[in-house]
Amino acid sequence: MTDTAQHPTRRKALRSIIGGSLGNFVEWYDWYVYSAFSVYFAGRFFPEGDQTAQLLSTAAIFAVGFLVRPIGAWLMGIYADRRGRKAGLALSVGLMGGGSLLIGLMPTAETIGIYAPLLLLIARLLQGLSVGGEYGASATYLAEMAGKNRRGLISSWQYVTLIGGQLAALAVQLSLQALASEAAMEQWGWRVPFIIGSMLAFGVFVLRRKIEETADFAAAKASGKRSSGLALFREHPGEALLVIALTAGGTLSFYAYTTYMQKYLVNSADFTRPQATVIMTAALALFMILQPLFGMLSDRIGRRPLLIGFGVGGTLLTVPLFTAIRSAGGEGAAFLLVLAGLLIVSGYTSINAIVKAELFPPHIRALGVALPYAIANALFGGTAEYIALWLVEVGRESWFFYYVSGMCALSLIVYWRMRETAKHGTMAGDAA
Repeated sequence: MTDTAQHPTRRKALRSIIGGSLGNFVEWYDWYVYSAFSVYFAGRFFPEGDQTAQLLSTAAIFAVGFLVRPIGAWLMGIYADRRGRKAGLALSVGLMGGGSLLIGLMPTAETIGIYAPLLLLIARLLQGLSVGGEYGASATYLAEMAGKNRRGLISSWQYVTLIGGQLAALAVQLSLQALASEAAMEQWGWRVPFIIGSMLAFGVFVLRRKIEETADFAAAKASGKRSSGLALFREHPGEALLVIALTAGGTLSFYAYTTYMQKYLVNSADFTRPQATVIMTAALALFMILQPLFGMLSDRIGRRPLLIGFGVGGTLLTVPLFTAIRSAGGEGAAFLLVLAGLLIVSGYTSINAIVKAELFPPHIRALGVALPYAIANALFGGTAEYIALWLVEVGRESWFFYYVSGMCALSLIVYWRMRETAKHGTMAGDAA
């Protein structure tokens, strides 16, 4: 086939990848807004207790959102395998937008009492279902739309948009902090980002209904094989367990250095809320840029060396980095230390999606990527912030650092023993 004939297909693929990535951006903006603004609305839903106790309550609901993610991964993974990747992507962003709209408009405990945290829980359950399905559908979609020699690069955009969503949440937070007083932020300012998120989600829902479907899904549909939870663990038990194991240390480290880090900077390192926001915004911006660079590197040298590098760094340097951040003393030093941690984590974040997609055949790929990953996230990622804050409460903060380091060591063993999926995965024979 001539280059001229190939160009229209490439342009369509590029438009589809951008569309899928924008949806992922909105998904994760909505998801992280909860964490970024919980320091302001915690007292509105849980008025009793000190600041740490209030944050523990909101962190518990954050964790519940993760606990429901396996259900969302199961239901929506099957949906994306049976009805199509773009159908799954549209449904996931619609659920996320609905959850954000509910949080943005709901009354507080002052008005409706115990029903306020109950409604907050319902909204997070909707968003948990959404994110549970989003990961598998978007990871599968990006992997299938990319050529063989660019899968690492293209798939890395999942975390580019994920981090971009978190940066957008922080940017909104910085803007509101500059425009509104602390009292105004606690009174009504925290609602603004949720309303913005629901509007963005509606726009992307429309966009995702128009993106291209993948050729792999068409082939899977023609094969007549059906996706199901039973089929996943009966036919691919080793791959499913491998996804859980290789995710454990990575997702725990990611949430330790992103979601929890902002609270750590305020509660333990004695930075102000605006200072912590600036530090995290700058560090995450560079972290986002690193993702495609690591993705391209994996296309050249393979996925396994990057995972091993993360495992070694996470095992040896987590405790020293967190300890140094606590006594950093200045914003510049704290920024460099946080960035060092995120540099290590990039060895996992940039390629974890493509590694999982390369483990499963097309007819069960979305479910295979989503469900085991969601289980690991529920166990390790979603509980990271709560465990860290609980250990602060009982005076054993440093134990959290050792916990992260230990999980990285366990994942390192898996990385060392696993095969190179770029060469021996289920997608290895596709045309570039």
